[in-house]
Amino acid sequence: MADPTPQEQGQEHDPPAGPAFEEVVRFTSDLIRIDTTNRGGGDCRERPAAEYVAEHLAGAGLEPVLLERTKGRTNVVARIEGTDPSADALLVHGHLDVVPAEPADWTVHPFSGEVRDGVVWGRGAVDMKNMDAMVLAVVRDWARRGIRPRRDIVLAYTADEEASAEDGAGFLADRHAGLFEGCTEGISESGAYTFHAGPRMPLYPIGAGERGTAWLRLSAQGRAGHGSKVNRENAVSRIAAAVARIGEHQWPVRLTPTVRAALTELAALHAIEQPDLDGPDFDIEGLLGKLGPAAALVEATIRNSANPTMLEAGYKVNVIPGVATAHIDGRIVPGGEDEFIATLDELTGPGVDWEFHHKETALQAPVDSPTYARLRAALERFDPDAHVVPFCMSGGTDAKQFSRLGIVGYGFTPLKLPAGFDYQALFHGVDERVPVDALHFGVRVLDHYLQSA
Repeated sequence: MADPTPQEQGQEHDPPAGPAFEEVVRFTSDLIRIDTTNRGGGDCRERPAAEYVAEHLAGAGLEPVLLERTKGRTNVVARIEGTDPSADALLVHGHLDVVPAEPADWTVHPFSGEVRDGVVWGRGAVDMKNMDAMVLAVVRDWARRGIRPRRDIVLAYTADEEASAEDGAGFLADRHAGLFEGCTEGISESGAYTFHAGPRMPLYPIGAGERGTAWLRLSAQGRAGHGSKVNRENAVSRIAAAVARIGEHQWPVRLTPTVRAALTELAALHAIEQPDLDGPDFDIEGLLGKLGPAAALVEATIRNSANPTMLEAGYKVNVIPGVATAHIDGRIVPGGEDEFIATLDELTGPGVDWEFHHKETALQAPVDSPTYARLRAALERFDPDAHVVPFCMSGGTDAKQFSRLGIVGYGFTPLKLPAGFDYQALFHGVDERVPVDALHFGVRVLDHYLQSA
């Protein structure tokens, strides 16, 4: 029988320091230096990063499995056995791929992993090789200290999150579900970072929902002909009109439970009289205007959206093409799919067809659950000034794919950030970077939460 953990003995464990702090910085830098740029269309190779992770997991006494649907698009999965076999398992996942970066636009080369002035620079520093490194540092620290969590923890380092996830979390959920047996909840990116909403108001938004992904392809059929002739069946005109209608459409407000909880808590923090969210006179724009910077946490998730992003038509200026296409980045609030489909049918109009190019479900996670309470407590333990609030992500993560297995996902990548550090702007942005102190904070929070989960 294994020795009891500090929790089983009723003792408070010491937070990690020393080697774990050194390793999390080194791991973040090393992973950034491994260029895993995902340009879409299968143009990416995560295997070198996956092998790096697997090597260090094996060094912590685990037995990582490397899995590929497509050669070079590698995922890593490992399980840490808990002390309570009857407890549900917890999934901790992070992706290894990153979006492209143009070195000429950056202050520091995006794949240098340079540590300068207490900050780690490079593509993936916040999305999301920082979390990959923090989890790796915690696991190795546990191995050194002989710590085991209460519940099984499944670690998944995935490919292809920055595209379709077909070679990553989608492949794992569809083809290797057995590796996630017993997992009921999961944590991953895009939450639990410091959001400075004003003086002495450090918010820590925990992801408790995601809008659904609805990438669309529109196709307009017309009559090809000479550019000098009258043409009432011009495919370009039809697609342009449809795109204009979609881009100008004002979607109605649809407040989900997660967004309602966020608005309620943010109003209280700003000393605003509690709004009647269902009242006939409720003014969402007025409330957002009173929330100041904190409005950014909810304003993109109060309704569906559809943004035109690509147009394709023609091959010569004096030739009217018979076909024109457009692409739309649509996002759907939980429960808003029927409205989205009906609205697109109306907005596209005659002569224009549309289809889902890529579609993933919207998600919600309860904010009154024991899991959410433990996530909140872990942040408050290491930042007593923290104001933890739930929020719904405007985009999506691999939690969508893992939800197929019944796993409820939370966005939880803990980072304590200084005022003026615009974390959200660095996602897919230029000069992506993360403070070393923030990585140390994240290691401590994750260590505490994963032991107490």
